Amino acid sequence: MNLESQIAKIIEANGAALYDTEVVTEFDETVFRIYVTKIGGVSLDLCAAISNELSPFFDVHPPVSGQYRLEVSSPGIERKLTKPIHFKNAIGEKVKIKIPGQERFKGTLRSADDHGITVETKEGDVSLAYAQLGSVKTYFDWNN
Repeated sequence: MNLESQIAKIIEANGAALYDTEVVTEFDETVFRIYVTKIGGVSLDLCAAISNELSPFFDVHPPVSGQYRLEVSSPGIERKLTKPIHFKNAIGEKVKIKIPGQERFKGTLRSADDHGITVETKEGDVSLAYAQLGSVKTYFDWNN
């Protein structure tokens, strides 16, 4: 069983689901971030409980080499979409898309499957394969 599936099992035992993981460097410090979701929302207490259960597991199975800081949080209302399941769960939400070498555009995610997505834009529907996508994230229209 790989590391991500082990992490997912620990998170699921706490009534939540693994959304994604990432490793970033901030101020010369390595940060291993775990994003979790839960119907009804993710609380600070839930993040702390998951972190407390993951810490001893990571003492035995470190997620990265060297020193790092563990963060457990919600992906937030404006979150990155990187996996087909992320796109499928975001159908109906507003998204910002950047395609490498082209301009960015916004629209509403209309459909997603294992191969790509369809986004409704002002100019009409745009269908894209996952391989064509650069960065995609949901966004909240604060003006409405």
